[in-house]
Amino acid sequence: MSSQGSDGASVALASDAAPPAEPVRLDIYRRMVEVRRFETRAGNLYLQGETEGPCHLALGQEAIAAGFGVAMRGDDLSYATHRSHAHTLCRGVPMAPVMAELMGRGTGLLKGKGGSMHLTSVEHGLMGCNAIVGAHLPIAAGAAWAAKHRGTGQVVVCFFGDGATNIGAFHEAMNMAAVWKLPVVYVCENNQYMEYSPIKNVTAVAHPAADRAGGYGLPRIVIDGNDPDEVYTTASDLLARCRAGDGPFLVEAVTYRHRGHSMADPGKYRDPQEVAAWMEQDPVPRYRERLLAAGVAEETLAGIDEAAAAAVQAAVDEAKQAPRPALATLETDVWADGGAAWHN
Repeated sequence: MSSQGSDGASVALASDAAPPAEPVRLDIYRRMVEVRRFETRAGNLYLQGETEGPCHLALGQEAIAAGFGVAMRGDDLSYATHRSHAHTLCRGVPMAPVMAELMGRGTGLLKGKGGSMHLTSVEHGLMGCNAIVGAHLPIAAGAAWAAKHRGTGQVVVCFFGDGATNIGAFHEAMNMAAVWKLPVVYVCENNQYMEYSPIKNVTAVAHPAADRAGGYGLPRIVIDGNDPDEVYTTASDLLARCRAGDGPFLVEAVTYRHRGHSMADPGKYRDPQEVAAWMEQDPVPRYRERLLAAGVAEETLAGIDEAAAAAVQAAVDEAKQAPRPALATLETDVWADGGAAWHN
């Protein structure tokens, strides 16, 4: 079926499935609200000097992480970028160790040594977030090859930004995945900007991921990345196809980041009218209104909102009370054996 996306481009929809069941929609909404609350607070803590290192927020992009997070199986694997708080939380990683990691505390997800851009929780299928643009795409292909070789039925989902589509690793990974028919879904979160440059200014095609899919024998799939139902339905369909041996797939989810590239970027290079237009498509309040229109009770959604706010506050309180990493941990987790001794 063909439809129109938020930018007017032709969209290849994965299926004509009915909207998700109410419990699924409430789960998606819960994850979106938790991410929105968490990231808003993380941004404020950064401005107060309470966090360590760079901080890249995905405010406005929550529907992608939530839709895929709900659709994925518990043993599926995720790879993400420097903008990965949403993907981390939507795989079920608890808030407290994530917040502690941002604040450089010893109780952090990586003991305060990884920071915002390197979140990892193998236990939850979050196999690593990579700050090097595009570097994780071939790694995801390797993980998908391993899953196929072992016959586990696992699917790898790899999230990346539009800027990565102009990196050589993107093209190498797409070709490799297609040749080997790997169970991997590559998801381009096209938020319209690389760091400070509009992707359209440096790319010959309108859709930097989807318009190149045909070069690797993959279908062109563009979805509204601000529509949680469409994201979930597409994710569910493609994950099932991958398990049936029909992978890989490349999805371009059209979205928009509300803030600059990082907390250090005021984003003043963007047209205020453009920003205002996209803010009207904010996925969180828009989805809330959709759920209300579908008959979900206001008190149900209010309860989710309040629980998310309380969870974030608890995570912040716990992180602030946690100790800094002990100096003795400086040389641990450097090599596979946990030591810093040189190995040939």
